[in-house]
Amino acid sequence: MLTVEGVCAGYGPVQVLYGVSLVARPGEVLCLLGRNGAGKTTTLKAIMGLLAPSEGRVTLDGEDLSALPAHEVPKRGVGYIPQGRRLFTEMTVAENIDIGLMARGKGRETRERVLTMFPRLRERLTQRAETLSGGEQQMLTTARALCLEPSVLMLDEPTEGLQPSMIQLIRETVETLKSEGKAIILVEQRIEAVLSIADRVTFLENGHTRETVDVATLHDDRSLLTKYVGV
Repeated sequence: MLTVEGVCAGYGPVQVLYGVSLVARPGEVLCLLGRNGAGKTTTLKAIMGLLAPSEGRVTLDGEDLSALPAHEVPKRGVGYIPQGRRLFTEMTVAENIDIGLMARGKGRETRERVLTMFPRLRERLTQRAETLSGGEQQMLTTARALCLEPSVLMLDEPTEGLQPSMIQLIRETVETLKSEGKAIILVEQRIEAVLSIADRVTFLENGHTRETVDVATLHDDRSLLTKYVGV
């Protein structure tokens, strides 16, 4: 279980997060919702150690991740699919996958598993990542993160700019990982996608966690969506 407790963080002198707290449980999709600038991406970066919290801590199964350098966090089993994909664009598909495998010393079995999940990547192993379509790049980013065999996977706007077939593939991947007991934190602006896949939703507003509710509550009463997201 991943726990974020009272995390404050920001960029230089600009504070963005003010005591953010949340819990991501195994076999569950937790969605972070809020308006632009609410602190969703910054929360993910703080969990990954890309931003050092000035207060609070992040723990995974009791281990304090916030005390670790950023390159050690993936080794503990936290996968991150950032907004904008952030691939090694001049490297091939195979090389990007190999980098994911090296992070936790995974081998052929893990490689075959992710290529089975994304068979199109198997056809493009020798292609440079920059030559892939947007949907294929998202597949590769996801595959690279799954090479960690993570216990926690965080996805930041994974369906942004993708065609419906690619969106469905990402959804199916999330559902598969959830069924395998992974804890998933999802940042997503498509409200209907959130309602169809999330178990719980944490609302962020101006860097504060405001409420966490079961998604069933939002199906019955959308007033919180109007309050915190504006839809």
